[in-house]
Amino acid sequence: MKSGIGASACTPQPQLPALSFRVQLSSTRRGARLARLLVVQQLDDWGIPRDGRTSSTMAAIAAEFAANAVTHGRTPGRDFALRLALMPESVRIEVTDTRPDRLPPAPGRLPELPCPVAESGRGLLLVEALADRWGAEPQGPCTKMAWAEVDRTPSHR
Repeated sequence: MKSGIGASACTPQPQLPALSFRVQLSSTRRGARLARLLVVQQLDDWGIPRDGRTSSTMAAIAAEFAANAVTHGRTPGRDFALRLALMPESVRIEVTDTRPDRLPPAPGRLPELPCPVAESGRGLLLVEALADRWGAEPQGPCTKMAWAEVDRTPSHR
């Protein structure tokens, strides 16, 4: 069963990653596009096939988190950070931006589907459907982090 936890003392502390990757990217459309490409490349470097379910799931989540960082979390002149961690049982993505005052709704509390002709409003619904766990939380007075984990089950590699 999927579950998510927003900002609270119950936020799971990730296991120490077996491998991790971190990069700062410009808060532009190009930076958001690069985030998705880097996730797929890094997972491939770690032996997770580009055409596999884990890679495509993490690419979709990366695309949404990066687009949100650029659209809703942008402060002019400040970058966003992407971190990917490969753990024994899961893959974790974290995207940190510079707008802690703009937290998304908590998992399980997302609004209903937007109007069919709306141009936005579906991204976090996608994250909720794809991730095994996800959330967002302030990381101090100047940043917030959106995170998601996908379990590495045999059917999700």
